Amino acid sequence: MFGAWLQGAIRAGRVIACAALLTACASAIQNDPVNQRLAANPREVEAELATGVETNYDDMVVALSFSGGGMRAAAFSYGVLEGFDQTRVPTRTGAASLLDRLDFLSGVSGGSILAAYYGLRGRAAIADFRQRFLLVNAEESLQTDLSLGNIARGLNGGVNDTTKFPVWLDAHLYGQATFRDLLRRQRPRVWINAADIYDRTAFIFAPVTFSALCSDLGSYPVSLAVAASAAVPVVFAPIVVQNFHGTCPTPLPAWVARVHSDPNAPPLIKSYADALERYRSGAINYIKLLDGGLVDNYGLAGFTVARLAANTPFGPLAPQQAVKLRRLLFLVVDSGRAPSGQWAQTVPGPKGVDLIMATSDTATESGAIGSYSAFDATMSDWRKTLVSWRCGLSEADRHRFGAPPGWNCRDLDFFISKISFDALGPDRAAALNRVETRFQLPPDQIDMLITAGRDALNANPKFRGFLTSLGRTPPPAPPAAPVATSGEGAQHALAE
Repeated sequence: MFGAWLQGAIRAGRVIACAALLTACASAIQNDPVNQRLAANPREVEAELATGVETNYDDMVVALSFSGGGMRAAAFSYGVLEGFDQTRVPTRTGAASLLDRLDFLSGVSGGSILAAYYGLRGRAAIADFRQRFLLVNAEESLQTDLSLGNIARGLNGGVNDTTKFPVWLDAHLYGQATFRDLLRRQRPRVWINAADIYDRTAFIFAPVTFSALCSDLGSYPVSLAVAASAAVPVVFAPIVVQNFHGTCPTPLPAWVARVHSDPNAPPLIKSYADALERYRSGAINYIKLLDGGLVDNYGLAGFTVARLAANTPFGPLAPQQAVKLRRLLFLVVDSGRAPSGQWAQTVPGPKGVDLIMATSDTATESGAIGSYSAFDATMSDWRKTLVSWRCGLSEADRHRFGAPPGWNCRDLDFFISKISFDALGPDRAAALNRVETRFQLPPDQIDMLITAGRDALNANPKFRGFLTSLGRTPPPAPPAAPVATSGEGAQHALAE
């Protein structure tokens, strides 16, 4: 037995030695930071990027968050947007598409591709996203084959660097757009989420994050943020952001210090505030970003931080919005993978790729469950806080904040839920789960996912309850029929 073990160790040593030689010869990774130092007059930058939240200023707030999952996630989420567009809701000026009422939009990995595109183009994105992204080969610029050269590049930091996917995204979707273009649109407010792998926390592409780095978010390319959000480890090299500490003309927001020094602060906002403090102190020179799903595959950090950072009972809304609010809808579109593989039926396994995938899936799913639980609790607490604040307003404050005649301070309902494949029945969910999480899929699978997104939305009880509360009749619940799928095969790690 010892002899066999020794021979195995020798063979492993040879493999490691060869890998080390390949790594030494691998070409340099092209991921130099491109973010720029913050402008001399930050007030002008803040005014231009309008960091405040603007909604429709009536009694409804609507938000969506798109999970990771490659093109599969983008197609499923696109189906949900189509379902929003087909849903009519009452407004002050008559019935309107629910899509036009979208106030907040967040995305991770594959979901961030659609979130950014919709944020830049609005409803025009619905007309051409299928043709411009879902039906094309987004892997054409990537190195995906299992060659010795790619193994060497993977060991050297990542197979694909910034000369690959970000360039493709700009050519096909974003056209060199920056966050100045994205944030200039007042609605919806869009968050792109990556993972800071040193601080082990969410990296939200938001003004407060870049302000902590003394850097200008407005000039940062949207394509690089999306590429960071989708950068699966090893398959992609980390996106690097430079810290210009020591050059900031303004202090961090007061809430950062408050949370940083509070040992009882919720873990999500505590880790985020701690990271911002480290950025500003200069403890970190370069932030390395990978797939946002590593820490928050549902993309809930942006809204959760915005709420927990608020030092008012109504934040992140303005008091005028919080007084008028009657219905809040927040749906998480979950395209994550269900358990798969046969190794759970035997003593051996998992091995090789199955072991790597199982480990990655476990970390991603457990993090997503934790972020959703924290978000759900945060929203529940916020509703109670809002009701207490509203009912405690004086008559003068109610008038000042625009409370309408016959206003009921307790008339406030939150509809928070996840939309997933499971809503469509076991057979249909199984067929959808067999679709690979990569950046190229057959057209029939794309259309299957889009239809599934619309159907899962219409089947969601919280969504149907939201429509009923508005006096609208929910659409007929879709059948949970099995759906055939082509191209079944092993799960692909490229676009986790």
